[in-house]
Amino acid sequence: MDKKFYITTPIYYPSGKFHIGTAYCEVLVDSIKRYKEARGYDAFMLTGLDEHGQKIQTVAQKNGLAPQEHVDNMADAAKKLWELMDIKYDKFIRTTDDYHCKAVQKIVQTFLDQGDIYKGKYEGWYCMPCENYFTETQLVDGKCPDCGREVIKMSEDAYFFNMKKYEPWLKEFYAQNPNFIVPESRKNEIFKNFIEPGLEDLCISRNTFDWGIPMPNDPEHVLYVWLDALTNYITALGYASDDDTLFKKYWPADLHVVGKEITRFHGIYWPIFLHALGLELPKQIYAHSWVVMKDGKMSKSVGNVIYPEMLIERYGVEATKYYLLRFMSFAQDSIFTPEDFVDRFNYDLANDLGNLLNRTIGMMNKYFKGIIPTNISARTDFDDSLEEFTKNQITKIEENMDTYHVSNALVELWAIIARTNKYIDETEPWKLSKSELEEDNEKLKSAMFHLAESLRKIAILLTPFMPGTSAEILKQLNISSENMNWDLAYSDNEIKENTKVIEKGEPLFVRLDKDEEMEYIKSSMKK
Repeated sequence: MDKKFYITTPIYYPSGKFHIGTAYCEVLVDSIKRYKEARGYDAFMLTGLDEHGQKIQTVAQKNGLAPQEHVDNMADAAKKLWELMDIKYDKFIRTTDDYHCKAVQKIVQTFLDQGDIYKGKYEGWYCMPCENYFTETQLVDGKCPDCGREVIKMSEDAYFFNMKKYEPWLKEFYAQNPNFIVPESRKNEIFKNFIEPGLEDLCISRNTFDWGIPMPNDPEHVLYVWLDALTNYITALGYASDDDTLFKKYWPADLHVVGKEITRFHGIYWPIFLHALGLELPKQIYAHSWVVMKDGKMSKSVGNVIYPEMLIERYGVEATKYYLLRFMSFAQDSIFTPEDFVDRFNYDLANDLGNLLNRTIGMMNKYFKGIIPTNISARTDFDDSLEEFTKNQITKIEENMDTYHVSNALVELWAIIARTNKYIDETEPWKLSKSELEEDNEKLKSAMFHLAESLRKIAILLTPFMPGTSAEILKQLNISSENMNWDLAYSDNEIKENTKVIEKGEPLFVRLDKDEEMEYIKSSMKK
């Protein structure tokens, strides 16, 4: 049976420029997709934009643009950023796409026919940035419980989805599927704050603005943004269209990756919508943590926002992606600091990885005219331990990637890099090269062969995270990148005879002046 894997990012709200928090989610999903492909899966990645709602209409008007013109500009900017970051998505959905709008109206009509939707009057508190209503008890210190911003009192006619009808089913579903949301703390939050107190019916329409998909039975109302937005995961695959081939192939989704602030929508409303449609639920939702600064959340007014373009222009896309994946915790918010960014660049990338490749290439050219030795009759005392350690580490990397602990996977990968650097110190090739004993010459061959083999394995293991760096390592070793199957990282004898490394390769990463770069990052944050 073919192995399929369908993974999604949230569809982003295009009200302004994307910061590194949004970029992190995209890079995270891209790395998981690439890992699955390396493991032989037919992986499909969806991303896109959530383009309807009052906030979009307000921002467009403020900028003197029609809403469609505004979202067109934002879509172009998003696609350019993901191209710059080498994001390997398979489809980019926009909720203004005609096929999506038609499918959403069909879905809503199904709900209407089933009696899941009724018309009433909404009176309550509304958060415009989050496009969400809240009851008095759900507010935190009188403000939005999700973003902490001010809310306004609203009263208008609206359509509601009968969430209470499905509450018993939802509770039973979670009892049978306790790992549906990870980390567990995110699930606990929505249970404590929204499910255990009793579900409120969901307002799904507005009639005080017109930038949205019209209700099929009442065009004076436009659909509330979350019903419109959540259904993108199935409409992008052709659900409720003339061609549902992709839907039949990939649904249910294997993983929805979302920011922790929208866990409630994906953990309550989305399962109920799908159940009401008679569809299978996604296998898992991963609600990731936030990138924060020492002085709190990123904010233009505070002057502490980091944009990915700034980091990429100065330090390259590979270093930027590595840092985002490495420093972000699985369950806790992670603090970005210029000091940490520069240190990880210098120590992890320039010292550990870059220096390992440079030393190996240099010694190969010095001792064997660039030819990687393959016909070896003796082994060093450290070959077995390096091979065994690497195999054990690959297993640990897999365990972490299979549970989406991507930062931990990189820690385990860097342990291989550290162990390989230690191997150089253990085997002391510079001493073996001076010996006149034939056995020592064979051990020198073995040492250089194992260094090249370890770098080959590291290149394969780096592919999900830093594909450009992986390709450059193989290029300098003159090893074909055609077959980068993950299983080849377990093999110890994949280098062909007479493989000649590059005479002098460019450093993968050049050490940074810490004070200078910290000042650059700090000044860029204020722009």
